[in-house]
Amino acid sequence: MRRIQFESSEVVLQPDQKRRAFALAGVAGALALGGLFTGCTTAPTVVTGPTGGDMPPPAPREFRAAWVSTVANIDWPSKPNLNAAKQQAEAIAILDRAKALNLNAIVLQVRPAADAIYPSKIEPWSEYLTGLQGAAPQPYYDPLEFWVTQAHARGLELHAWFNPYRARNNGARSPFAPNHIARTNPAAVKSYGKFLWMDPGEEAAVKQTLDVVLDVVRRYDIDGVHIDDYFYPYPIETPTASGAEGAALEGRSGKTELDFPDQPSWQRYVAGGGRLDRASWRRQNVNRLIEALYEGIHREKSWVRFGISPFGLGRPDRRPPGINGFSQYDKLYADAELWLQNGWIDYFTPQLYWGIRQPGQAYGVLLDYWIAQNTRNRHVWPGLYTSRIGAPTRDYPPQEIVEQIGVTRTRPGASGHVHFSMVALMQNRKGIGDQLRSSAYVGPALVPATPWLGNDIPGTPAVTGARKGNGVYLKLAAAKANALYAVWSRYGGQWRFAVVPASRVDWTVPDDVKLGQPDLVVVSAVDRLGNESARVQAWAGKPLKA
Repeated sequence: MRRIQFESSEVVLQPDQKRRAFALAGVAGALALGGLFTGCTTAPTVVTGPTGGDMPPPAPREFRAAWVSTVANIDWPSKPNLNAAKQQAEAIAILDRAKALNLNAIVLQVRPAADAIYPSKIEPWSEYLTGLQGAAPQPYYDPLEFWVTQAHARGLELHAWFNPYRARNNGARSPFAPNHIARTNPAAVKSYGKFLWMDPGEEAAVKQTLDVVLDVVRRYDIDGVHIDDYFYPYPIETPTASGAEGAALEGRSGKTELDFPDQPSWQRYVAGGGRLDRASWRRQNVNRLIEALYEGIHREKSWVRFGISPFGLGRPDRRPPGINGFSQYDKLYADAELWLQNGWIDYFTPQLYWGIRQPGQAYGVLLDYWIAQNTRNRHVWPGLYTSRIGAPTRDYPPQEIVEQIGVTRTRPGASGHVHFSMVALMQNRKGIGDQLRSSAYVGPALVPATPWLGNDIPGTPAVTGARKGNGVYLKLAAAKANALYAVWSRYGGQWRFAVVPASRVDWTVPDDVKLGQPDLVVVSAVDRLGNESARVQAWAGKPLKA
């Protein structure tokens, strides 16, 4: 993605506090208030929905994710050439932090620049792991397998993030490995400024990207495939000008732009009878990749969701009044509106990297625009520029991100968001992690369901409960298609909610220091697409005050 690089609680709300929570964070936020993951015991969530009867309210649902960038060691690993144990320790710290913040997904960059953070027969090991492209981590392990396993053990989704066409980042230092595409098929790779770029008009480049993505889908138990906004490169100015890349981010046009050097593939297209103009041909190249990815991913595994994170501004001829700035349609040849309208994606994460009150690119106006384009009712989960907090220029206050989450929650057409990037949450810049944990993310939430990929009801889990120590001990046995357990516990009329990985065989619902024992525990199972099973009463007993 086109990024600027920078370095057990519980809540019981009274009616007046509930009203304030709704006003601050929106309806969805107020339905997801609660506690912190702590191993096999959770301080569960207060759910402020209906409390009558013995059946809990619907589970809170919201996609809450963060990007983890490997390019230039932005997020992970913190620097190249860490040994395997240190890389794994850093990954665990990120996943534990995500869980503690009540996020439910990580979007991990697995292909920064035609390379891989996993063993691949197609592309070389990334230099961001070891400092040398083609060199495996030592002692040897599979980083992607490690991330998937550890994420799922915490009830987190793991989405594999691929850069479609970048072949070399401008800060890369090590020489190309023998199996890098720049050496195996140099005709498919073009030099553009300080970057090397695979030409989207070259069939060999398209095939390589498709092969790489589908190889990961086949071999790894990922929950999603995610691609960023790098199709054709962001335009740079000719050597006599400067600052075009920054100008594009801020919505200003550059001076004289250097055209992408795809003359050979363009000439073959024309010689073959092609009738599109060059810009339309480039957009067609990108569209074909998107459609092929969507079809190929679901052909391999129907439950793996496909998401794209394009630049946040739409086509100039469709923008709302007052919106202006860089055109990805004309410069990146990305027809993002078409992908939404054709249903070629399962979730759409436009990079809305501007403030709520920023003239020309106001966050809420842009979000409403993309929701209006979403005629096939796919998920809309905007990207937030959380790493701008503490940035040297145009610094965000933490409240900007909190407010953007609140604005998103007031839109029925949006059901989540993604932070760029995890480093800001790891560093707790200006207390942003603390603020999110105490307001927007007080309790866990399930990822919204994706019914267009499948809506079969998963099997009902087998659950038994018994008093044990200072809580209710649950024995859990997963049924068909179970990926998570949803656990509700009732304390004096208050329902609380927790999310438990299906790999767990036991779980303890703790007593409350003020409310005493839970008087009812109800469990259901959730599959990979978010479908919920029938609910099972796991334990019922007469509550005793602590």
